[in-house]
Amino acid sequence: MQLLKDAILERGSVKNGDVLKVDAFLNHQMDIPLINEMGKAFQEYFKNQHITKILTIESSGIGIACIAAQYFNVPVVFAKKSESRNLDGAVYTSRVTSFTRQRNYDVMVSKKFLAADDRVLIIDDFLARGSALLGLIDIIRQSGATIVGAGICIEKAYDDGGSKVRGLGIKVHSLAKIEYMDENRIVFAD
Repeated sequence: MQLLKDAILERGSVKNGDVLKVDAFLNHQMDIPLINEMGKAFQEYFKNQHITKILTIESSGIGIACIAAQYFNVPVVFAKKSESRNLDGAVYTSRVTSFTRQRNYDVMVSKKFLAADDRVLIIDDFLARGSALLGLIDIIRQSGATIVGAGICIEKAYDDGGSKVRGLGIKVHSLAKIEYMDENRIVFAD
């Protein structure tokens, strides 16, 4: 998606060689017109999949998933990274490792919100090593629901996460794939 690639080049920056900062428009401050176009792009790609739920992970994926969900007219469910008093009853859980925070989380989704008859699209901001995505796939499988695919804003194509997920037979649609990046340049795979 050229609009997203342009935003990455104009407003993104690379830190320490492998951290792409897009907090000016995607995961801290959010550029709603841009994310709206991303939501349309996800809907266009997955439009014939009869999606009933969108699943994401706390917290950066929530806003993106919500904007995309308006085009599918379905609810958004997000996996929580910590227990809270308002997360009651039985839950599906999976362990994920955060690339940016360098820590492990047991993510949870209430069993009330995913069922065997759901057709679930995962939406997330980044795909690098794939831990978050694999954790969400695990939760969907625990529920018995169908995994329709994954809509990813930015994929680091040089990392192995995308190939791991695609190797499971899951359709991954990334709006911007980065082939190479360092502090001086970003090269897109597409």
